[in-house]
Amino acid sequence: MNKLEQIRKMTTIVIDTGDIDAIKTFLPTDATTNPSLILAAAQKTQYRHLIEDAIEYSKSKAKSPEEQNVLLMDKLFINFGLEILKLIPGRVSTEVDARLSFDIQGSIDKAHTLIKMYETAGISKDRILIKLASTWEGVQAAARLEKEGIHCNMTLLFSLPQAIACAEAKATLVSPFVGRILDWYKKNENVSGYAPNKDPGVISVTQIYDYFKKFDYPTQIMGASFRNTDEILELAGCDLLTIAPPLLEELSKADGDVPRKLIPANAKKSSISKIVMDEKTFRLMLNENAMATEKLSEGIRKFSEDSIKLENTIKKSFKI
Repeated sequence: MNKLEQIRKMTTIVIDTGDIDAIKTFLPTDATTNPSLILAAAQKTQYRHLIEDAIEYSKSKAKSPEEQNVLLMDKLFINFGLEILKLIPGRVSTEVDARLSFDIQGSIDKAHTLIKMYETAGISKDRILIKLASTWEGVQAAARLEKEGIHCNMTLLFSLPQAIACAEAKATLVSPFVGRILDWYKKNENVSGYAPNKDPGVISVTQIYDYFKKFDYPTQIMGASFRNTDEILELAGCDLLTIAPPLLEELSKADGDVPRKLIPANAKKSSISKIVMDEKTFRLMLNENAMATEKLSEGIRKFSEDSIKLENTIKKSFKI
C-alpha cells in the first residue's frame, strides 16, 4: 500500500478543497470548504453553472439588493456543497461567514439558514457540518446548535483552550490548523523549518488529541491546514485529517511504512491535568498565547476578505 492507503486504515481522510474534480480523483470520506477555496473554484469555467444558479435564486427570492447579495453567497456555498455530496459518502463542512465570528445569534441564524437550504434540496442535516470560528462567541453558538442536532466543525483553532471550550460545548469536530501554526513559529523564531516531530503545529494537535482522549471527550479532532506530508504522517491516527489535493497526490505516490503516531491508550496514560474552562479562563489563556491570538485574528480577517472578494468577483464577472 502507498502511504495514503495506509493512513486511511487508521484515520478518516477528508479533502480540503472546493474543486469538485479533485474530489472525483481522491474519493475522500468527507470534504471541507471555506471562502478561500470557493473563491479559487468559482473562477474555473466548469463551475460557472453553479454561480449562475445562485444568481437566479437570489434574484427570485430577494426583496432588496442587500438581501440578494446575502442569498447569492449562501446559495453559492450550498450549490458547491450539493455537488460535493454527490461524490462522497460522508459529510461536507459549510462555513458560516467569518464576519459573524463575534455574533452568537447571527451565527446561529446563518446556520439555520444553511441547514434549511440543504434540507430543501433533500439533504439531511446529518450530512452537514456547520463551520464556526473558534471564538468564545462561536463556541456559544455551537453549544446551542448541537443541542438542536446541528453538528458543528470548529475552525480557526490554534490552541488548547479553544479546543477545550469546543469540547465542553459538545461540538462534533474541531479543526486545529497545523500549517498556520508552523508559519507563525518559522517567522517569529526566524527558522527555515523543524524536524517533523518538533513541528509546533504537530505538537499542538497532539496535545489536543491527548487531552480529549484522556478525559473521554467525544468531540473528534481533524488536523487541518498542512504545509507538507511530514506533518500529516506525524499525525497518523488522528480521528480525521483534512488534506489539500496536492498533498493527497504526493502521499498516494509515496511508498514506505506509516506507523501510527496518535494512540488513545497512550493518551490515557499521559499526566495531563484537567482545566476548568469558563469565559474568563478562555480569554486569559488565549491572550497569553501570542501565536493563537494573532492567527485567530488573521484567519478571521482573511476569510472575511475572501468572502468580500468572492462577492465582488461574481458581481464583476456576471455584471450584477
